[in-house]
Amino acid sequence: MGAAIPSRPLGLALRVAVALGALAGATALFHYVVPANPTTVALSYLLLVLLAATEWGLPEATLLAAAASLAYNLFFLPPVGMLTIADPENWASFFAFMATAIVVSQLSGRARARRLDAEARQRDLERLYTLSRGLLLAEEGGAAPTGIARHIADAFELEGLALYDQHTGTIARAGRTDLPDIDARLRDVARQATTWREPGGLVVTAIRLGRAPIGSLAMLGGTMNDTVLQSVANLAAIGLERARERDVASTTEAARRSGELRAALLDAVAHEFKTPLTSIRAAAGGLTGLVSTGDARELLAIVDEESARLQGLVSDAIWMLHVEAGDFEVRPERHDLRGLVNRVVRDFGTRLAGRTVTNRIPADVQIEADAELLGLALRQLVDNALKYSSPGTVIELDAAMGATADLVVRNSGPAIPEHERDRIFERFVRGSQSAPLSGSGMGLAIVRRIARAHGGDVTASSGGGVTEFRLSLPRAEVTR
Repeated sequence: MGAAIPSRPLGLALRVAVALGALAGATALFHYVVPANPTTVALSYLLLVLLAATEWGLPEATLLAAAASLAYNLFFLPPVGMLTIADPENWASFFAFMATAIVVSQLSGRARARRLDAEARQRDLERLYTLSRGLLLAEEGGAAPTGIARHIADAFELEGLALYDQHTGTIARAGRTDLPDIDARLRDVARQATTWREPGGLVVTAIRLGRAPIGSLAMLGGTMNDTVLQSVANLAAIGLERARERDVASTTEAARRSGELRAALLDAVAHEFKTPLTSIRAAAGGLTGLVSTGDARELLAIVDEESARLQGLVSDAIWMLHVEAGDFEVRPERHDLRGLVNRVVRDFGTRLAGRTVTNRIPADVQIEADAELLGLALRQLVDNALKYSSPGTVIELDAAMGATADLVVRNSGPAIPEHERDRIFERFVRGSQSAPLSGSGMGLAIVRRIARAHGGDVTASSGGGVTEFRLSLPRAEVTR
């Protein structure tokens, strides 16, 4: 009895030959060299059957048990040399031996099968543990689809593997053997969320995240049951999702750093602007007292007003970059909403030429808000109303009181389609009616961020030639 021979047709024939050879040797020993009684021979034969069942399995042990029964009858039960039994007691011994041999082979074979199954399960668990540890502890490169494919191929010693990521449409490969003509099958299995097996050992299974397929996996050279196969697919899904999360996090971090860099750069530029703008305004104010003509005074007033407007634009640009990067803090204080809106409207100055701005906000509306941030949001809403309404029309500012204090900005102009009324608050999204107009698509996104940072929100409605933006803010607590 030696080491197990591979379980193939040639291997089976070799194992049977070895077993029969061992049986022939034992028979020759007891028949010609060391004569023994039938009981000793029977026990020796049973030992051979037990060893065959333990070492090789049920088929070899069953064949050996049948051959041992024939040899026992032919060489050790009278009449010797004939396949007949003269003594009735020997019939009982023969049947007892044959039954015992078959039962022993069956029990030993089943015990061996259970042992091999337990070893296979242990091996699968170890491989799954190695795979999960490798995927969870993988650095950035190892968490990408190529790294995931390599981890699976290494853990299960696969000849070839292909991993299809439905999100990117890419296929990563690993293993010694390439899998030709597998791309179309991978996409079909991912789309249909099925499992497909070939007699040659190739298996293709869908990778699901929850119930939704996110890719597929083709493997060649492994022997996996359905449970292990599904566990591998689940680990691949976790790996792909982690890779996507890392990509999103990297993109978000890059965007945040870019926003911080832009804000820092603009802070430096704004600082350089402040001194000349202050000097220009001071000079314009000084000249106003020296000139007497009305035209000169009017020109100096324009210089002063536009310089002040430029200062405001620079400040707003800095605030917008800080808000976009999330680098801001809300410092709420009690404010009179009507007065705050009046100050914002005055800052527009000559840009309101030809427009009527009606402030219908009651004088007693008090809110809790950060004045700088709210002023920036109001300027974006009024600027948006100026862009999307025709000259000579009215822009209405109103308030609606309820659980929150709602600032309402109404203007006439092209209607906003219903499917766009929420998307216009996303970054870099502009309404379809805004093609001829300038703008970055950031203004309304900044308004939403500021509103939500205050615990409120902003919504848009449109119909009957009127577009309305409603900015909800916390009401100030009533003091007594």
